[in-house]
Amino acid sequence: MLTAMLAIGTLAALFGLLLGYSAIRFKVEGDPIVDQIDSLLPQTQCGQCGYAGCRPYAEAIANGEADINQCPPGGETGIQALAELLGVDPKPLNAEHGEHTEKRVAVIDEKTCIGCTLCIQACPVDAILGAAKQMHTVIESECTGCDLCVPPCPVDCIEMVPLKPTISRWKWPYPEDTGGAIAEPVGEPGNQLI
Repeated sequence: MLTAMLAIGTLAALFGLLLGYSAIRFKVEGDPIVDQIDSLLPQTQCGQCGYAGCRPYAEAIANGEADINQCPPGGETGIQALAELLGVDPKPLNAEHGEHTEKRVAVIDEKTCIGCTLCIQACPVDAILGAAKQMHTVIESECTGCDLCVPPCPVDCIEMVPLKPTISRWKWPYPEDTGGAIAEPVGEPGNQLI
């Protein structure tokens, strides 16, 4: 009995060392450029680019099968970042794939929802909770705003609404172009700010 246990233990240690060595020696690395491209994409998994999600689109860009201007959720900022990473000239967003909108989330009118589960099946990130013939709701922090849950809804109870600004999402607005004119002083005459 002791001999059998020692033999099995020795074989287990030998195979463990062999597997450890082969994992280090024959390690297959993914394409680092695909990872870098994927990290620049918005991860909405919306399919507007013509691919099933952000990772397949990143692979297509890396392989030269897709252009950098096919992602409406990424907008001009995403195109600029991809162009800088790949060392190519930026292009305007391809209108065939949609237009850039501010970040939105799905909101379900729970009084109208019939619990058909079609929206749950359409959501690529599982941001919708509910069960058959029960009310559904959206987990706002998980929703990517991809819009894929809206078309299958038979009672039109899903609306895409802009995200409410929070301190972490708020951005300083761009100044309005005054056409070179100097802005008027603020305040009443005599009480103008200098």
